[in-house]
Amino acid sequence: MAAANMPEQSNDYRVVVFGAAGVGKSSLVLRFVRGTFRETYIPTIEDTYRQVISCDKSICTLQITDTTGSHQFPAMQRLSISKGHAFILVYSVTSRQSMEDLHPIFDEICQIKGDIQKIPIMLVGNKSDDTQRELDASEGQALASKWKCAFMETSAKMNYNVQELFQELLNLEQRRTISLQVDGKKSKQQKKKDKLQGKCSV
Repeated sequence: MAAANMPEQSNDYRVVVFGAAGVGKSSLVLRFVRGTFRETYIPTIEDTYRQVISCDKSICTLQITDTTGSHQFPAMQRLSISKGHAFILVYSVTSRQSMEDLHPIFDEICQIKGDIQKIPIMLVGNKSDDTQRELDASEGQALASKWKCAFMETSAKMNYNVQELFQELLNLEQRRTISLQVDGKKSKQQKKKDKLQGKCSV
């Protein structure tokens, strides 16, 4: 496919993941895309992952941009926002500061996108398995209500709510019908997971 020199196709659906350093953005993305989890922390500059999904009864590419947690690249952040169709704002339930750090990012999304009521945004409290909590789920819910966006707690480590997070984000898209399942077939990973779990969901 000689797509390299073609303009970006409109059937790409671009999701951008924002959040402070160390909250688990890459862990969530890698858990979703590859089904893996790594204990070691490696800072991200910017990575993009692609997953084929079904979109308006045809096939499109879910393009997930995993952004840097540092504030060194404001131009990159603005570009990611302007190109993004949907946003995942991640904080860690173990760090109140990481939730505070999302405020300027949310403000910038509002500034660049204008009316954000039509834009799918998920506020995500990651590391829900950690006992060293600083934030209760109700605090995440309260912020999500204030921002009029959806909210979910996840654990990339325990693979809790990861698949659900991305599906829920796609469900919020009102302009198109998007699903993680292509042609009603489950991905290999999902099939494997169902087999492993004996179809029990915990």
